[in-house]
Amino acid sequence: MNALTRPGRLAAGARVAVVAPSGPVPEERLQAGLDVLRGWDLDPVVAPHVLDRHGAFDYLAGSDADRAADLQSAWCDPSVAAVLCARGGYGAHRMVDLLDWEAMRAAGPKVFVGFSDITALHEAFATRLGLVTLHGPMAAGIDFVKNTRAQEHLRATLFTPETVRTIASGGRALVPGRARGVTLGGCLSLLAAECGTPHARPCADGGLVCLEDVGEETYRLDRYLTQLLRAGWFDGVRGVLLGSWERCADDAEVRALLADRLGGLGVPVVEGFGFGHCEGALTIPFGVAARLDADAATLTLDEPALR
Repeated sequence: MNALTRPGRLAAGARVAVVAPSGPVPEERLQAGLDVLRGWDLDPVVAPHVLDRHGAFDYLAGSDADRAADLQSAWCDPSVAAVLCARGGYGAHRMVDLLDWEAMRAAGPKVFVGFSDITALHEAFATRLGLVTLHGPMAAGIDFVKNTRAQEHLRATLFTPETVRTIASGGRALVPGRARGVTLGGCLSLLAAECGTPHARPCADGGLVCLEDVGEETYRLDRYLTQLLRAGWFDGVRGVLLGSWERCADDAEVRALLADRLGGLGVPVVEGFGFGHCEGALTIPFGVAARLDADAATLTLDEPALR
């Protein structure tokens, strides 16, 4: 697995688009997130359908076609330097095939930020556009608008990425050791759902895989991991970083499952790495060559996430 193309960093005054590829967006939280972005001296613009609701399915932020059109229009707008997702939920999986990837490739690289359900788009941006993306807090996420650490780590990654080349999590080794590879991953359930689809990588060969999830019972986490193992998705993996497992089972039960399913890979595994659905979530770039030190619980990027 090779490192991907790094988009350019942001500068004061940059225009950034906010889109909603997945679930419905609370207007109050959106406005709070826009205020944070304006406080960073950015110029946020909200895509036309961000506050829409699907007529039949209230878990979707408008129709699949409208959500796809918002993302594609924002990406292809030459005045936009970054596209930030408003929130996750569910829905990116439904609209990803409606995007014109040739047109988006022609528009050139820019920054893309999101996590959770946005995992489906991280995979597509990697396979279709060959771009580094940022697994980080979203503009209308409660974990973003109310948490200074999440805000500041994302801000540093966007504006001064050289200052966050080493990401120290405060986690601990589940399986000790060091490894080199290219970062990828996201929400475990989405990676399992994407397996075998046109935009997903067939395996994580050469990768440092980042995994997290929220609100899943242990048997479901077991099923997702077992599906990926049986499909050969972990073949050639170099190391694993485990983020948060908010609203899953108690820590001991989840830890036992992760050790059972991942311990046999023969690669370093670090837990509690502080990304995902947790307070003060760190921003992790995907598609960057890096070194994992599970014993020190650090990830050191070979180059800054953004140029």
